[in-house]
Amino acid sequence: MAMASLRREGRRFAAPLISSQPITAIRSSLIAEEQAPLGIRSISTQVVRNRMKSVKNIQKITKAMKMVAASKLRAIQTRAENSRGLWQPFTALLGDAPSVDVKKNVIVTISSDKGLCGGINSTSVKISKAMHKLTAGPEKETKYVILGEKAKAQLIRDSKKDIELSITELQKNPLNYTQVSVLADDILKNVEYDALRIIFNKFHSVVSFLPTMSTVLSPEVVEREAESGGKLGDLDSYEIEGGETKGEILQNLAEFQFSCVLFNAVLENACSEQGARMSAMDSSSRNAGEMLDRLTLTYNRTRQASITTELIEIISGASALEG
Repeated sequence: MAMASLRREGRRFAAPLISSQPITAIRSSLIAEEQAPLGIRSISTQVVRNRMKSVKNIQKITKAMKMVAASKLRAIQTRAENSRGLWQPFTALLGDAPSVDVKKNVIVTISSDKGLCGGINSTSVKISKAMHKLTAGPEKETKYVILGEKAKAQLIRDSKKDIELSITELQKNPLNYTQVSVLADDILKNVEYDALRIIFNKFHSVVSFLPTMSTVLSPEVVEREAESGGKLGDLDSYEIEGGETKGEILQNLAEFQFSCVLFNAVLENACSEQGARMSAMDSSSRNAGEMLDRLTLTYNRTRQASITTELIEIISGASALEG
């Protein structure tokens, strides 16, 4: 009996000596277990739980931002649709000639002041840069007028010397025609131009917007194009009253046309911004939900593995005490 128990004890002590693990690895694991604080096995589940909590908070924020964008979109969309009737008579009278060749071009780039709205700002900047390359030349001058912080941050990197005027926080207060007309008057006073090219995003739906460019020509260019046989500035069929000359009427019409086109462009871009933000926040909420599902699965697997490991240790300890 004593010899049998000795053989069993011998096998128990000899088992670690013939283990496949290196002795250094066993020593390092023992040292790590001795130096580890209490509850070291629950650190992985705690990390996953904290990650799940942060993802839930992000999901709440994105859902709230989507609702805010939807309420703002409903308020702006009707005004943007009504403003489309302001510039259409000018287009019928003076035309819209994006291909006209002039010496002084001013590109008015409209963007947003805030981000998290998809790629509408990058699209406007790309079109502005492409238009700058098309209108550049040895005897030509092309300048930027920037409306919005996001376009300013992108264009100032490589086109700082070409920026003539920059205006931000345009949508801090509700937009109205008076505010935009004052802004248009400041632009006309501070820049010299033959053609103003307004680049903005035209609103189609919540998930669709179309990059658009409207061209406003100076009165001198309108008269030149009319004399050369073009359709621009065809005012001869209209009766002029008040003793004003054709040049004065064209000057007034050009200023009024620019303010109307700018007002519509700002509203259209604001609608596109809110629609893109709704889509972006909806996608973010769905991605957060998918990430939360994966984290929940990981958490359950980790917790189950920890419980299984503890049960194995309890059973092994009980078997050792019985043996």
